[in-house]
Amino acid sequence: MGELVRYKRDVWGEEVILGVSWDLLWVVAVAVLVLLAAHAIIMAALANKKIEKASTGGRRVVRHESIDRLFHWVMALSIFALIITGVAPILGLRFAWLNIHWIAGLLLTFITIFHIIRSMFWQDFKSMILGPKDFGEPFNAAQMPGKYSFEQKGMHWAVTVVVLAVIVTGMLMFLQIDSPFWDRTNSMPEDQLGLVFLLHGLSTLALVALAATHIYFALRPEKLFYTRSMVSGWMSEDEVNANHDPELWIPREAD
Repeated sequence: MGELVRYKRDVWGEEVILGVSWDLLWVVAVAVLVLLAAHAIIMAALANKKIEKASTGGRRVVRHESIDRLFHWVMALSIFALIITGVAPILGLRFAWLNIHWIAGLLLTFITIFHIIRSMFWQDFKSMILGPKDFGEPFNAAQMPGKYSFEQKGMHWAVTVVVLAVIVTGMLMFLQIDSPFWDRTNSMPEDQLGLVFLLHGLSTLALVALAATHIYFALRPEKLFYTRSMVSGWMSEDEVNANHDPELWIPREAD
């Protein structure tokens, strides 16, 4: 446990948690790099025959509404700002990062709340539920997904859990510093604050790993049409038929 956690002595001389050991940042970075490189090598080895790509021509259908694309990119911007401002000081880069960090954290909090409300009342929430049948999808080429694949659902829920952990722990830490909204109170005992720092650090490391993995798969040649749809909003009918079950997802035609 000592390799995962940093400790300090409080004013009473008791040993309390200071936070996560940032040596884990390098462990996470190397592990993600090795796993993604291994995936790329395996995929290259399996691509021993040319697979015909679905046509981008013909009728276009809507995959992502403009408001959902805006949410995605604002969320991405806020997460990158949080990662950069949170990790850069650990790497020895000195700049006025704290204000940028909590502003990005508030932005992420607000848009996450907005997305949760929108997904429950204005979107098809059931399309993102990860059910038992979904786990057979990666092993059965004949099993086509609805709007979202097993991998997309899994990534979504992993990001949801980690982002919520980052937000909750981040807000608890935010309450302990000076801000335009209040003066610092130092109201949280050191042992509890150390635990919050630990959970925030662990969730940050998980967010770094998920962000890197998401970027990798978004740039995979066979997945680029999904990335395009997050920019333009549309997929071709041919792409839908090649990758989705038309009985499980019936998109409307793009304007």
